[in-house]
Amino acid sequence: MSCYEIEGGRPLTGRLTVQGAKNSALPILAACLLAPEPCEICNCPRLSDVSATLKILSQLGCRVKREGDRVTVDPTNLSSCRIPEQLMGEMRSSVIFMGALLARLGRAELSFPGGCELGPRPIDLHLRGLRAMGAEILEEGGSLRCRWADQREGRELYLTIPSVGATENLMLAACGVPGETTILGAAREPEIVDLQNFLLTLGAEVTGAGTDRITVRGGTGKMHGCTYTVMGDRIAAATYLCAAGAAGGEVELTGVEPEHLAAVLGCLEEAGCRIRTGRGLISLKSGGELQGIGLVRTAPYPGFPTDAQAILMAALAGGRGTTLFEENMFSSRFRHVDELRRMGAQIETAGRAALVMGTGGLHGAAVTSTDLRGGAALVVAGLAAQGTTQVRNLRHIRRGYEKFEETLTALGGKIREVSEP
Repeated sequence: MSCYEIEGGRPLTGRLTVQGAKNSALPILAACLLAPEPCEICNCPRLSDVSATLKILSQLGCRVKREGDRVTVDPTNLSSCRIPEQLMGEMRSSVIFMGALLARLGRAELSFPGGCELGPRPIDLHLRGLRAMGAEILEEGGSLRCRWADQREGRELYLTIPSVGATENLMLAACGVPGETTILGAAREPEIVDLQNFLLTLGAEVTGAGTDRITVRGGTGKMHGCTYTVMGDRIAAATYLCAAGAAGGEVELTGVEPEHLAAVLGCLEEAGCRIRTGRGLISLKSGGELQGIGLVRTAPYPGFPTDAQAILMAALAGGRGTTLFEENMFSSRFRHVDELRRMGAQIETAGRAALVMGTGGLHGAAVTSTDLRGGAALVVAGLAAQGTTQVRNLRHIRRGYEKFEETLTALGGKIREVSEP
């Protein structure tokens, strides 16, 4: 087993191009199943979740080829509708294949998905919407068997909460349903806009992504292969910005849209960072030792993203002043707090609230990553802390960050992968 060894207290300076977005690449790769011809996906990050998705595509009968950041998926000989339980267990987003397989083959067999343990995340919204369109779904022993009934048709679907995964799954399934399907209460995240743009490039008829009303006209039979470039990863961008904010320095990020990070940039600016933006560009300058900012409340887009909560908390924990975090998306998203406390952080939690009292500096310690963004948060804390920090359990971090240590080293951080002591 290996871990990150970080010698903190060094400012981060330099320029980087943000990796492709994990949360766009995964549904886009699944959506390749809708095409009868090969699709080339550019700016596709090298992540363990992406590798798991490519394994699923191969298992289903697709030919998959990667060259650098380009992945070609040829679904011409798609031959299976069944995803093995082992592959489903590697990541939660694998459930997106249900909608894609229904649209292409009219049936799907899979188990309930795995992924980070962030509290209950039922897929009832996915199942309810699919059944409303005409899917018959049998739940038995942790497995799902799905097929279209004799009649299926587009209709209005209502999401009681703006679930990103359910919105994406219903968009894909609706591409195979004759007539017009309207998703009301849809999630508005930029990654959903990216999925719509990919579907449009495939020849699908989809409108409304970025609003709470998405319309899909399915059964048109116009699908074809295409080449598409995945958007930049806004959460990876937030991580590098928070790291530079906490450690001090000046960084410039390209390949990411500032409007996608408006809530995060507002918090960092309030904490004392100087921020400049342009089209596809964000620069940040910080003297380190960030200031408390009162209240951070996670919410669906365009609110503050839950995926950046732990990362910003780590950046503020070594600063000055008090910040109250209110987590409204998941019930178990403070698992990183105990690890930050090992580094000297003063954080009190109660239910979905965490009160962070800046200490004026953290110290290095041996800590363990418990989930993807919590692991990234520990790296951010280690870069700003005095002394040496060891971050264990890197498998979580590798789910979402490409060449993490190389990128941070290029910015002036001292981080390397070593064998666990």
